[in-house]
Amino acid sequence: MTASVIIKTADGTSLAEGKVLNFVFDKDLYTPYTTLRARVRAVRNSYEDAAEVILLINGAMVHHGLVDNIRWVKTDGEMFMNVSSRGFTSLLTQNQIEPGLKSHMSFNALMENFYTLPYVTHEDNSDDSSYIYVRPNTSMWDAASNLAYKLLGTYPYIKGTNKVMISSAASPAVFDLRGEKLLSIGTELTDSRLASGYHMANMGGSYGEFDLADSDTEALKIVRHKYFDLDMRFLYDPPEALAYRDKYDFRGQKRLFCSYAGYKGEDLSDIVSFGSVTSERVGSVNISGNSRGVVTEIGVYRDKFPR
Repeated sequence: MTASVIIKTADGTSLAEGKVLNFVFDKDLYTPYTTLRARVRAVRNSYEDAAEVILLINGAMVHHGLVDNIRWVKTDGEMFMNVSSRGFTSLLTQNQIEPGLKSHMSFNALMENFYTLPYVTHEDNSDDSSYIYVRPNTSMWDAASNLAYKLLGTYPYIKGTNKVMISSAASPAVFDLRGEKLLSIGTELTDSRLASGYHMANMGGSYGEFDLADSDTEALKIVRHKYFDLDMRFLYDPPEALAYRDKYDFRGQKRLFCSYAGYKGEDLSDIVSFGSVTSERVGSVNISGNSRGVVTEIGVYRDKFPR
C-alpha cells in the first residue's frame, strides 16, 4: 500500500513529492472538511508558491485541500517538509451570507447563488425548497446546516474529497469487517456538549412558552440550561428550534469504532459492519501511516440525527 502527497502551485503545476514519512488523515460526519498532516522527504528548496495539497492512497485521491501551513527545512543535507491542510469545503465556514430572509431556497440555490468555491461540489437537490433566515455572521456552512435540517431533518457532511451532501448516499459501498483481523475495537462517549434544558423567548421576549428538557442528559446527572432569543430560522415551528439545538449538541455523543491494517476505501455514509455493529453508516474515517504501514480507524455514530 502506497501513500503519496502532491503539492500544486498557484499556477496549477503539480510537484510530485518524495517519500511520505508519516501522515494522519481525518474525516468526520460533523466536521465540514477533511484534514491532513504529513511529513515528507522534500524534492525542492522552496514551496512559497504552494496552493493545493493532495493525498493519494494506492493512486486514489483521498484528500484535496488548501495549504494551512507548510514548513520545509534542510537537515544533514536532506530536505524535509511538514504540511497541514484542510479540504476546500473549509471555505464554506469562512464565507458569510448577507443577513436577512432568503425565500424559495433549495440546496442547489444555496450552494450556487452566493460564491464559487474551487473544487467544491454538491449533491443535486433542487426539488425541495424552503426559506432560511440568515442571522448576522452566518457562514455558508451554518446556512447549509439549517437548510438540511429544515428539508430533510439531517446534518450536512462531506463525501469524497469536497462534495457536500445533505442526504444519505443512495448507493453506498458496503464493508463487512467482521471477518477481518482487527487491531482494536472500542466505544467513545462525548458528553461535554450536552445540555439538559433549552429555553427560548417568545416574540415578546418572555420565557416560559418554549422549553425542552432532555431526559437522556438528565439521566447522566448533567445539569446545563441554555437560554436564547426567539430563533427566527424556525418561525414556521418554534419548538423545532429547541429540537434542533438538542440534536446539534447531542451530535457524536456515542461512537463505536474499530481499526485494521491497510485501507479499503471507506467513506462517510458507506455501510460497515464490525463487532456489534451491523450495517450502519460510516461516521468517521481516520487513516494514519508511517514506515510500518497504514492503519485505518472506522467509526459509526449513535446520536439523534437520522442516518
